[in-house]
Amino acid sequence: MRFSISTKGFNDVIDITNRVSEIVEESGKKEGLCVISCPGSTCAITTIEYESGAIEDLKRILEKLVPMSEEYQHCKKWGDCNGYAHIRSALIKPFLTVPIENGKLLLGTWQQIVFLDFDNRPRQREIFVKIIGK
Repeated sequence: MRFSISTKGFNDVIDITNRVSEIVEESGKKEGLCVISCPGSTCAITTIEYESGAIEDLKRILEKLVPMSEEYQHCKKWGDCNGYAHIRSALIKPFLTVPIENGKLLLGTWQQIVFLDFDNRPRQREIFVKIIGK
């Protein structure tokens, strides 16, 4: 199963929990694993409390760890100047696996699945959801 999202780029963080949950419910699987992925090297999928303070903290820490203003060899080679986006994606990863129990994603009370677009432009992204289980 797959779905599309439009992003703004530049560390756009989008809560995709409800859409992924719907796909899990539609699958009819009661126990197993849900694998969420996006084929791309400038994005990531992870979990966080989707709350404005936590999101801003995440963005601030990412900027400290892998600043957009840094000079990256990727930019020198390709000229697209999104080397920071590739590094952030490599650190967080563009995929996530979440257990399924009793037909539901096994997430904490304050834990949501988020998609992060690090690229330096808006994008149309395809999110793939694979359900493994019974």
